[in-house]
Amino acid sequence: MAKKKQTKKKSESNGAALGFEEKLWASADKLRGSIDAAEYKHVVLGLLFLKYISDAFQARREELEALIADPESDYFTDGDDDWANQTLEDKDEYASKNVFWVPPEARWKQLQAQAKRPDIAKLIDDGMYAIERDNQRLKNVLPRDYARRGIPAERLGELIDLISGIGLGDKESRAKDILGRVYEYFLGKFAAAEGKLGGEFYTPRSIVKLLVEMIEPFKGRVYDPACGSGGMFVQAERFVEAHEGKATDISIYGQESNPTTWKLANMNLALRGIEAHLGEKHADTFHNDMHKDLKADFILANPPFNVSDWGGERRREDVRWKYGTPPVGNANYAWIQHFIHHLAPNGIAGFVMVNAAMTSTSSQERAAREAMVREGLVDCVVALPGHLFYTMYSPVCIWIMRRSRTAHDRTLFIDARDLGNMVERTHRELSDDDINLVASTYTSWRDDPSSGNGHAVPGFCMSASIADIEKKSFALDPAKYVGSPIESEDGDEWASASIPDLAQVVNSHITAVTEHVERLGAGMRLLAGSPSKSLPISVAKDLDLPRLLNETLAAQSHLAIGLYRRWFVDYVPVIENDTQADACVPDKYKSLFPSSFTSSLLGDVPTGWRVGTFREFLRPRSERIGDQEAPEYSATVRGLERRDLRFNKSLARSSAKNKKICRDDIVFGLSRRTLNFGVMREAVGSVSPVYEVFAIDTGFYLPVLLELHMRFNIKGYIDILKLGAREGAPIDREYLMGKDILIPPIDVQHAFVELAYGVASS
Repeated sequence: MAKKKQTKKKSESNGAALGFEEKLWASADKLRGSIDAAEYKHVVLGLLFLKYISDAFQARREELEALIADPESDYFTDGDDDWANQTLEDKDEYASKNVFWVPPEARWKQLQAQAKRPDIAKLIDDGMYAIERDNQRLKNVLPRDYARRGIPAERLGELIDLISGIGLGDKESRAKDILGRVYEYFLGKFAAAEGKLGGEFYTPRSIVKLLVEMIEPFKGRVYDPACGSGGMFVQAERFVEAHEGKATDISIYGQESNPTTWKLANMNLALRGIEAHLGEKHADTFHNDMHKDLKADFILANPPFNVSDWGGERRREDVRWKYGTPPVGNANYAWIQHFIHHLAPNGIAGFVMVNAAMTSTSSQERAAREAMVREGLVDCVVALPGHLFYTMYSPVCIWIMRRSRTAHDRTLFIDARDLGNMVERTHRELSDDDINLVASTYTSWRDDPSSGNGHAVPGFCMSASIADIEKKSFALDPAKYVGSPIESEDGDEWASASIPDLAQVVNSHITAVTEHVERLGAGMRLLAGSPSKSLPISVAKDLDLPRLLNETLAAQSHLAIGLYRRWFVDYVPVIENDTQADACVPDKYKSLFPSSFTSSLLGDVPTGWRVGTFREFLRPRSERIGDQEAPEYSATVRGLERRDLRFNKSLARSSAKNKKICRDDIVFGLSRRTLNFGVMREAVGSVSPVYEVFAIDTGFYLPVLLELHMRFNIKGYIDILKLGAREGAPIDREYLMGKDILIPPIDVQHAFVELAYGVASS
């Protein structure tokens, strides 16, 4: 079984690293002042494609010239210039080497020589038209609207001159796939620059590679009904070749609704010599399925998320909706059912999906998800970290679905939210090690179904049965199954307890916490010289306050973690099951909890709970401690700890410059790889001036609950660490302040603190 790794190497960028990309990008970026940001990518990528096929053509032409001049060659003409010219202009001589024929007016040297002409845009259009005329595969694929765009001739000329210095289609460059790497680099940069419009045609390479490694498309039909720029197909071909297969082992089928992106996909595949069936034109997958009869062996897709105007009202009756008609206002489950419909009897589908689809509680989507689970289609769900996309910071997930799963009825859940490395301030990439970890965890489990729940790494992966998933109301969020790293080892009693036993678990822990708090309070009063009449005899006889304190903290921690999962992760109090609600919520608090869900940015949440940001209740604090005497603290993975009690290191020499921290402040300390933070419990103290300190508005969020929330969901907060922070501010303050967080009603928060910690919260 693949084990969760404890350390990770610094991620290497999955993009191109050729040395000239930034210069090329800077030149292309100049065009944005002349044309719309959503369109200028086609200007640049079209020229790159033209340069590539022209270079490839020229390389083949020079190869032919060498053969013609070689007396030992079958091409040797012995000075027959007519025969030589005829050979050099023979289209078949180029097609035989998978090289596109480039007519004279489209050859790059010809265009470069005229780059300063005022009509250069028209000359490019004419060249593109000539290439389409002489290469049937490229018909209606290339951009032929440079003149219409009104780009200043001098800007276009500058771009041509810059691209001229890059070898793209010669033999050496093709071997290194330089254009492919430049394409990926540019697609990513365009996606980052254009926001949503960019993300619709580009899926980051690391996500594509992970999908391909998981479904392993060795041989058969590969289908992507939302193919964008064709990156899934490129990676699938690479996978086959890396495993000593041939590109012809797979047949590629795709569809794309955006006309310019459809052209981009055709160019992207053509320049790599990949044969693909993308339809005769762009078309909407839902309303004009170009491959109606296709049953694919492999489906790879990253469909657009949460599309509300997909025309669902016109598709109330459709053979694809086997698991129920999708909602008119959201296409997520229309995509999922479309994938299933096109799967072959032994087919496997891997696709990216928005997180909300894992837990949505609309009657149509929940019913469809339940039916898919009961039929045994859902093989694996992977929760990914945020910031993987250039255009969207929110985390997404991967679903793997298989037709043939007769050997077992379990689903593997993988929580990969703490994988990857921030390679830019707002962009994360999965390293090859990360990809191998997730993919091998899944494939080893898939290939050994008899292991049942043997594939279990707390906090990372867990195999669940249909019955287990039913207990979670058919929610598919891995966090609900794999557990949290902060959960105690014996915390399984919360997850495994049957519903009738759950009330006993809750009540026993509440009783234990109450008893410990009473004993500790009585001991403190005795020590202070004011014993209570209710002082337990055991405390009076043996006053061991450290032991009492440890026992109290342990009991509180156990109850707090168990209740937190039930109330704020599984949402048991609002699931429509009175037995579960009775088990988890004492009678005095039941009126605080709703019995329905509402859609939000973070998925379906209890009605009345809202999504806000940290900015609503955090206020940066930078006051210095000065000459005030106060203990010095450090932030650790366990929380705030006094340095004179916990560390052997000497205290700061100039503690007067330390930042002041007060009760209920949250403090973030320096760390390279882990998020060190904690809430201040004492009245006043100090920390290093490079720490980040925030005061918490307790009218919005109770500090003890906020700390528990962040520690329980630590994987979702790793990305607030500054890239390579070793000194100075440890976190990206502005990013944290704008981060989304679910804010439960304050009375629910007070109820939790009172129950979990045995005291009424202030």
